[in-house]
Amino acid sequence: MQKRKKEGIFKFNSIFSSEGLCRIVVDKTPYANIEEIVRTVWIGPTQQQQPCFYCSKELQTEKLIIKPGEKIIFSSVDDSKGIFTVHCGILRDSQMHTFVLPLSQEGDFYECEDNQLYTLNEIAQWKIPKSRSRSVTFTNTCNIGDSITFLPVNSGDCVVLTPIYEIQAVMKFQKEILHFLSDLDVEVKDVTDCYNINSFLQSLSVKDILERRSDEFPIVVAVTESFIGNKQSYNWLCPGREVVIYKKCQARRILASEFKKDSYKRHFLIPTSYKGKFKRRPREFPTAYDLEIARSMKEKLHVSATKAFASPHEELCSVSVGDEFLIPQLQTSEMADPERTTVGEALACEQILLLNKTYKSVRLPMNMEGGFVELVHDKRQYELLELCKDFCLPFNVKVSVRDLSVQEDVLADILCLQLEEEIIDSFLLVSALNNPSEIWEVPVHRLTMSFQFLRKHVEDTMYFPVKSVVEEITEEQYYMMRKYENQTITPPPRPPKAYTAEESKISFLPVSAE
Repeated sequence: MQKRKKEGIFKFNSIFSSEGLCRIVVDKTPYANIEEIVRTVWIGPTQQQQPCFYCSKELQTEKLIIKPGEKIIFSSVDDSKGIFTVHCGILRDSQMHTFVLPLSQEGDFYECEDNQLYTLNEIAQWKIPKSRSRSVTFTNTCNIGDSITFLPVNSGDCVVLTPIYEIQAVMKFQKEILHFLSDLDVEVKDVTDCYNINSFLQSLSVKDILERRSDEFPIVVAVTESFIGNKQSYNWLCPGREVVIYKKCQARRILASEFKKDSYKRHFLIPTSYKGKFKRRPREFPTAYDLEIARSMKEKLHVSATKAFASPHEELCSVSVGDEFLIPQLQTSEMADPERTTVGEALACEQILLLNKTYKSVRLPMNMEGGFVELVHDKRQYELLELCKDFCLPFNVKVSVRDLSVQEDVLADILCLQLEEEIIDSFLLVSALNNPSEIWEVPVHRLTMSFQFLRKHVEDTMYFPVKSVVEEITEEQYYMMRKYENQTITPPPRPPKAYTAEESKISFLPVSAE
């Protein structure tokens, strides 16, 4: 038996607040049939929630023969007149072939290797089979606020996650939620028919609130449980507090990160109502392709080379460290061109000849393994919306005038902040019942809360200005943002790293790369 160097047992309710990204260690214990897989493994609608197995023997289906060791994707479970089947697929020659397997299908089914990164939240929800443990290795952890880094990082050791289930219960006419471990040795008698269910607390999760229709708001609720983590701006949402939820809404946020070479970076969600001002900071570009996609209509891009590159083609420019280039502005016709992300063979620009201050038209190969740093001459102070309108993200800035509307501006001390992308997030508009003049945007996906429904809010509603704050998010929450928020947007292809000697001098079209 393989010796495990480190073991840890985590309660599910603790996992949701823990930090870190991890990889699954494949479970070598086989499943005897499809029914055992369906009974113990979560099969969800998204790609990340669809498990993959292979069988040690050949499988015969109506459409095709599955070879031993061939990767089978389990996509969904179907119930047709009480007969359960599993919809599956295999990828052959870049084409997906679908088929169904009955629950009675026998064979030794093993988990496939999974190199995907998961959060502990995802592991807890999707990747721990019932009655089994899950071994994982952590790739990174973070330490924000009062959280403690207690997990091994890149050590190669396995951590065994074992779920400890608990039951949540309430007493009659009581608000407190009681927690019982599922292995508690007690006798339980079902007395459901003897009591009015309305005399017990009806707990609502944030998900339950979001599923309500718009015409059911505003409502008055009492907070019964809350975990706010490091988000001190929401510490007034404590258990027992009665609040008014006016409506659910979506709002824009700018996802930003501290820009530095260290592995640990702080991450933020900045509301567009942020009242501070920014000054530009130099950006770095690893390739000429990055210069192409960073062009804007506002100005020419002035850069200096930080790495030499010798072009193997006479038509293209070689680069020395310190060479300066002017990248042309983006024209209106290019902005309207939906094919702008299609990269040509080279980037046309001007080289600044420093000796006599003249300009030379040159072409830089899109794939050049060099590097550039921006030379910023703009001393203006910008508001956040100006930057998002005039420049392409990502964009580097520093706070020059802090937001005076808040007591402490967490962005003010960041030496360089990279504005990465604009996202749309879900919020609830909430105020304390006794202080309706302060209405806050409360994020629904990053606060763990439970509510007790009290009544419909029938008083005349006066909507005061909504308050929003800069939200510092954890490494796990940042990862979830990048993974899910814009997964429908296909990024432009990256150019190849280098040309081979056999390539034609005029063939510089890029190929896609991960």
